[in-house]
Amino acid sequence: MRLDVVTIFPEYLEPLNVSLVGKARARGQLDVQVHDLREWTYDRHNTVDDTPYGGGPGMVMKTNPWGDALDSLLADGYEAGTGGPALVVPTPSGRPFTQELAVELSERPWLVFTPARYEGIDRRVMDEYATRMPVYEVSIGDYVLAGGEAAVLVITEAVARLLPGVLGNAESHRDDSFAPGAMANLLEGPVYTKPPEWRGRGIPDVLLSGHHGKIARWRRDEALRRTALNRPDLLERCDAAGFDKKDREMLSILGWAPEPGGRFWRKVPDVEE
Repeated sequence: MRLDVVTIFPEYLEPLNVSLVGKARARGQLDVQVHDLREWTYDRHNTVDDTPYGGGPGMVMKTNPWGDALDSLLADGYEAGTGGPALVVPTPSGRPFTQELAVELSERPWLVFTPARYEGIDRRVMDEYATRMPVYEVSIGDYVLAGGEAAVLVITEAVARLLPGVLGNAESHRDDSFAPGAMANLLEGPVYTKPPEWRGRGIPDVLLSGHHGKIARWRRDEALRRTALNRPDLLERCDAAGFDKKDREMLSILGWAPEPGGRFWRKVPDVEE
């Protein structure tokens, strides 16, 4: 996979040189290139922003630097034989970034990130490149940052760990929170390691039993319990048909039941967890 990031703060992306992403780059599994947007400015002040049409506070990033930068990167990528580019625009007004979207992006060969500053990028830039490639406007949460570089780090790490060979154990991400399949819309439960006793606190006996079936059931129950406690909104979106008999028993204990019609789950009033 090739990743290009265009930013006015290239130094912000230094974390891409460490941890799993850094190792993937060193092994050649991930080609990450960070570019300074100011290289595509043509005045002595390297101006990348201007006042917004219609008035109002803040500044808006200009079309020309972004257009010239993206044209240059696309030409370079095509010349290098990289195909299927997609533009990823971090913005609080975008669609929520989810594990499902991370999987979708991990299947693309080339992502180009445009982290903005100020009030964002002139809308015409996204409209222009949407005629040439898929454009993903993505939000990592319901809050506003000073710029999109932190979002690039979040998205890159979530995507890169899904690439073949990046994780030491290829099975590691299959039981993650939100992982497609059995864990979709669920949070992963608690985890433990050695020693078996720490400051008077032990670990659940089932984890020492060696009984793989019981351990799997315990982990599933804990995932349901944690989701019900921390993210009840996720359970409310779950299709009741996706839960087996044991799941239903645990959800009933936690105070949840299928709504009339039986498709989705709802919290039963006055039932304490």
